[in-house]
Amino acid sequence: MDVIHVIKERRSINFFETGKELPNNKLNELLEIANLSPSSFNLQPWKVIVVKDPERKNALRRCAFDQPKVEEASAVLIMIADPNAVEENIDRMLDSWQELGYMKPEMRDTYKGMAQNLYGSPDSMKRKFFAVKNTSLFAMNLMIAAKGLGLETHPMDGFDEECIKKEFKIPSDNIIPMLVAVGYLKSGIKLLPRAFRRKVEEFVKFEKYQ
Repeated sequence: MDVIHVIKERRSINFFETGKELPNNKLNELLEIANLSPSSFNLQPWKVIVVKDPERKNALRRCAFDQPKVEEASAVLIMIADPNAVEENIDRMLDSWQELGYMKPEMRDTYKGMAQNLYGSPDSMKRKFFAVKNTSLFAMNLMIAAKGLGLETHPMDGFDEECIKKEFKIPSDNIIPMLVAVGYLKSGIKLLPRAFRRKVEEFVKFEKYQ
């Protein structure tokens, strides 16, 4: 499917076909495509918990203000932004850069220092912003890829983050930017036209804000 068409046709679906399985091979394909998302310094600070089991979806629904789509969707993906990704991934990232010719060996310490300066300490607000921004890029890439694979999605911001962390044993210093419900549109449902979108001239400025 043409990527422009996919972006125009993607919608946030509230009504999923219940009981329809999302095969693991298709789910893995989706995640592998989403994993091609860009990230700052290629540090990829995202982690994902895939929730497919009915009991676990029920637990997640309780943390998500009882929204039915949590249980109706084939799977719900808990998007996790990990501020510790700098320390966790930087050496592997630099190894790859060096091996592929993006970086000379003598520049390794310089790049490592640059990353630390850019993103601050693991508990800093700067580091949290880094993790959330890049995980959001991953989530959007995933939703576009899902549409291209014949799946529907809905990004969810309505949930109790602490409840999810406790229920799914997520480290307290990680952040959950969103949940993404994934599945198939319920049979017989006709979507209403796309809702309000601002005109480009309302939010685009050229050269300066004022």
